[in-house]
Amino acid sequence: MNIFLIVVVVIIVLALFMGIRIVPEAKALIVERLGKYHKTLSSGFNIIVPFLDKARTVPELKPTVNKTTGETRLLIANTRFIDLREQVLDYPKQNVITKDNVTVAIDAVIYFQVTDPKKSIYEIVNYPMAIEKLTQTTLRNVIGELELDETLTSRDTINSKLQAILDEATDKWGIKVNRVELQDIIPPEDIKKQMEKQMGAEREKRASILYAEGQKQSAILQAEGVKQALINRAEGDKQASILRAQGEAKAIEAVKGALDSTEGYMQYLIAMRYIDTFKDMSSGKDNKLIYMPYETSGVLSSLGGIKDMFVEKSAPMVR
Repeated sequence: MNIFLIVVVVIIVLALFMGIRIVPEAKALIVERLGKYHKTLSSGFNIIVPFLDKARTVPELKPTVNKTTGETRLLIANTRFIDLREQVLDYPKQNVITKDNVTVAIDAVIYFQVTDPKKSIYEIVNYPMAIEKLTQTTLRNVIGELELDETLTSRDTINSKLQAILDEATDKWGIKVNRVELQDIIPPEDIKKQMEKQMGAEREKRASILYAEGQKQSAILQAEGVKQALINRAEGDKQASILRAQGEAKAIEAVKGALDSTEGYMQYLIAMRYIDTFKDMSSGKDNKLIYMPYETSGVLSSLGGIKDMFVEKSAPMVR
């Protein structure tokens, strides 16, 4: 009897122990009762019915380092807990053909999170592998619609398009794709060499354009400087002419007032013009002979009359 009680107590304790489930933080546990979904256990202390309830095994991603190449790969293993944190799928490079038939190697990374543990187990078989295959096919479709130049320059657009397509497809699996990143896009070697040559030619073109623009701006500035100098010189000549004319006007008024005769004033002006002209004609060093018109003698003889007029004008003042 005592042995029977001991056996019963051991069975009860063992059953209680088997019915206790402690779920780690940010984890979930799927419980099936008699092979059918029963409930999802959250983190913390939980109790299940022994022998009737059973935890469902689920796929899990585990990073593994290749000892030969040193690359880190994510392998799928079975576990009992579903990780509810954001997870990263780093796929190896895969070859994708662009719209212009260029094969490029693309390395993609996906950040996703399980939002509904029940759907992630019962709506899809092995959701990590399903996400990987879906990403590969979607990437081929998206890149196949773009040419090489667009693929290299539209990385953000490709990321957004992939994220939207994958998030919509995985929503029924209870999985949220937060973002997709293309780590690297590697074209073939011959294409890379052609692109390097093209980039060199573009840099030389930009340098030539910048040099031509500099020359153009320099020529414009020089022309503006010459223009401004001519304007300043013309303004100076204008002011000098105005001042000279004003001086001559004052001198003429003084002479006119001193002569008190219009006829004498006109003779004075003609004589002064002749004198200035003769001065210019005889200013050259090689000028040996000067031809004077006949009327010049009459003009010069008028200077005597002008002199007499000045003497008569000033005589009363002497007395």
